[in-house]
Amino acid sequence: MAYIGIMAQKRFSSGRGPSQRQLRVGELIRRTLSDVLARGDVHDPDLARMSITVGEVSTSPDLKVATAYVLPLGGQDAEVALAALRRHRGELRHLVAKVLTLKFAPELRFAVDQTFDRLDQTRRMFADETVQRDIARRDDSEDGDGDDDLGRDPS
Repeated sequence: MAYIGIMAQKRFSSGRGPSQRQLRVGELIRRTLSDVLARGDVHDPDLARMSITVGEVSTSPDLKVATAYVLPLGGQDAEVALAALRRHRGELRHLVAKVLTLKFAPELRFAVDQTFDRLDQTRRMFADETVQRDIARRDDSEDGDGDDDLGRDPS
């Protein structure tokens, strides 16, 4: 009976991040969506006039839902791009399903990719004078004043 409990726990891993299968399927969907959008397989004037970057695709543990994080080149008109992608969600799902060898084609959802914004925010934070001073102070304290033993008794 304990065997069933272990199997149920392993079905959806909580807190350990995505499984290898989720990562593999997400990457395949990302590449396929990128190719479809680059080739212009979806005929939409809004999509035709912009180049859309698919930064990442995350999938649910059961692989039935895939969220694509997208951003138009230059970051302009992100809401227009999202609206166009959502309008053509069914067609995009069909085009992606042709490439996938899954039992079910995942439902596609779209969200704005915030990676570049977070990267810029992190750069600004590290460029701040206070943070630079704290980093320099920490580097100085690690350069041999004896504080690197974390308070343990030397004996």
